[in-house]
Amino acid sequence: MLFFEDILKTTLLVCNILLSAYSLYNIGIALFSLRKSRRLEISEPRHRFAYLVAARNEEAVIGHLVESLRQQNYPAELFDVIVVPNNCADRTRFVAEQAGARITLCNTPVRSKGDVLNFAFPELSKPDYHYDALCVVDADNLVHPDFLSAMNQALLNGSKIAQGYRDSKNPVDTGISGSYSIYFWLISRFMSGARHKAGLSAAIGGSGFMISTSLIRELGNFKFVTMTEDMELNVFCYLAGTRVDFVPGAIVYDEQPLTFFQSWKQRQRWSGGMYQISELYSLPVSKKLYRNRMLHGLDLVSLFRSVHMHVLWFASIIVTFILKLIDILEKQAPPAELWGLLFTSFITSWLMMTGAAALIVVLEKKLQPGIWRGILTFWFFIMSWLPINIISLFRKPKEWEQIRHERSIRIQDVT
Repeated sequence: MLFFEDILKTTLLVCNILLSAYSLYNIGIALFSLRKSRRLEISEPRHRFAYLVAARNEEAVIGHLVESLRQQNYPAELFDVIVVPNNCADRTRFVAEQAGARITLCNTPVRSKGDVLNFAFPELSKPDYHYDALCVVDADNLVHPDFLSAMNQALLNGSKIAQGYRDSKNPVDTGISGSYSIYFWLISRFMSGARHKAGLSAAIGGSGFMISTSLIRELGNFKFVTMTEDMELNVFCYLAGTRVDFVPGAIVYDEQPLTFFQSWKQRQRWSGGMYQISELYSLPVSKKLYRNRMLHGLDLVSLFRSVHMHVLWFASIIVTFILKLIDILEKQAPPAELWGLLFTSFITSWLMMTGAAALIVVLEKKLQPGIWRGILTFWFFIMSWLPINIISLFRKPKEWEQIRHERSIRIQDVT
């Protein structure tokens, strides 16, 4: 028993060292969010864009998205709205066309959003189209009227790829949608925003990002093969030596899932995709990191290893309770200590996460009636990542599963 206990204590020590280093690193990065942003001048519209929208059975929301895109404070002759319907069994194509979008049909089988991008990126980046950049948004989004003006400025400032600010169009519908909204606000401020101010790469978040056609051509014959094409794009940019910028003025409003079941499906796909990223790209990223000694590489590894750190955290909790149970069985501690540890851990973590959620809402100026549901359920939302990450470690998604979007509101309702 003594030997077994020593192994557990050593394991716990190693886990705690790794988790502490990981936490301190991310806290250090987050502190850069306090740095004052440099005010950027808004230049005259100069660049030509294409909005790219992959859509599958999005009849209920696609019309209002295209409507918001057509209402940009940007010359109409300098951008197109291109919708790529795939595997649709409804009127998505008809509604998008009626709203003013151009329709492009994918000529290859579509298993995920990455397959649409594999088709559209090389095609639309051809010089014949005369696009300077592509802006990828999701069919359930609404887009702020100043999105293109902000991305135009980013291009003029030298950006080749940039992530916009992901807001929410339904933060007060349910506790789950509220928790999602707080999560994305947190990412924008303490992950992408802080990294941008620290001189590192922001994280591509799947929607609301811009990529220049020159960068697409520079990247060459890259191909998305995982369920998280956004993180995959981060890897491609790092390997090409390109920094991802963050543009807070380029705002998209995302529709968040309403139920825990919908949330579980979506986050299981995200977690499975992150494991895929680790398996496929850890070696090339590590090689470049070793050759160049760049903090960018270390930071990227910390991003796609986050799922592993979450599992490591769970392992440290289990080992802690096993050690406490051994103490109780050996009569070195009363049973009440185990229950006290459980209760203290729960109360401490709930207070910390609830406080963090409330702080994010205040900092991002998102106080509104009903957001309290998201604040109070944020602990449950974050803790539910544990079973998701553990299950995804052994069962990775092979196909994208649709989450129905039905929150049909206009851009005027959220701006």
